[in-house]
Amino acid sequence: MRLVVKVGTSTLAHATGKLNIRRVEELCKVLSDIKNAGHSVILVSSGAIGMGVGKLNLSARPFDMPTKQAAAAVGQCELMYTYDKLFSQYYHTVAQILITGDDIENAGRRAHFVNTMERLLQLGAIPVINENDTVATAEISVGDNDTLAAVVSVNVGADMLVLLSDIDGLYTSDPKSDSSAELIAEVREITPAMLGAAGGAGSSLGTGGMLTKLRAADICTRGGVDMVIANGGEPDILYQIIKGGGRCTRFRSKL
Repeated sequence: MRLVVKVGTSTLAHATGKLNIRRVEELCKVLSDIKNAGHSVILVSSGAIGMGVGKLNLSARPFDMPTKQAAAAVGQCELMYTYDKLFSQYYHTVAQILITGDDIENAGRRAHFVNTMERLLQLGAIPVINENDTVATAEISVGDNDTLAAVVSVNVGADMLVLLSDIDGLYTSDPKSDSSAELIAEVREITPAMLGAAGGAGSSLGTGGMLTKLRAADICTRGGVDMVIANGGEPDILYQIIKGGGRCTRFRSKL
């Protein structure tokens, strides 16, 4: 299987913005084991700005573009240092890829990106992808890493995208305010009602919410890729997901 895993800021970091060491260590261990089993693994990782916020001792996630980009520049170093160190313990090599919307929309740049990804996978590396927040602006930004992960998954011909977040999946209503909300195990069609019921951003450090995840699912399923939303609190859920199980929501490809 060619597996793309997207991990959100809420999974990587504590509310303080500091790294959730136990969880990140577990994530790298599980992904390394999955790769050892013969699967190709691509990691789309949020967290650069959030980790930069913690590293720079800022009181909250910044709103102005220069401070966001400064936090991303600091946080990306910390993020890749951590991944390189942890994956190396399991004898895997990581590769950093930072892209913007321009790199996807421009046919020439997109071809170079796909060719590089293919070669990295052939060479046995684990690509770690993030949006290039230090240079991205509103005009060239993908917007969020759920969408970025979906676009990457379709372009590299992935079999499955797994979005690891702070929620088990898609519910019939908001489980935070409705105790009767039920987890939807499988979705074969994304309806306007689902999109309308989706809320905003999840955590104060992240940018993704259920709406971005549903849009990502739409991109994936139209492009021939299955997508899963699952809780990243226990990364070993990935073992169950690739076997067809686990507490999650699965969006089935339309192709």
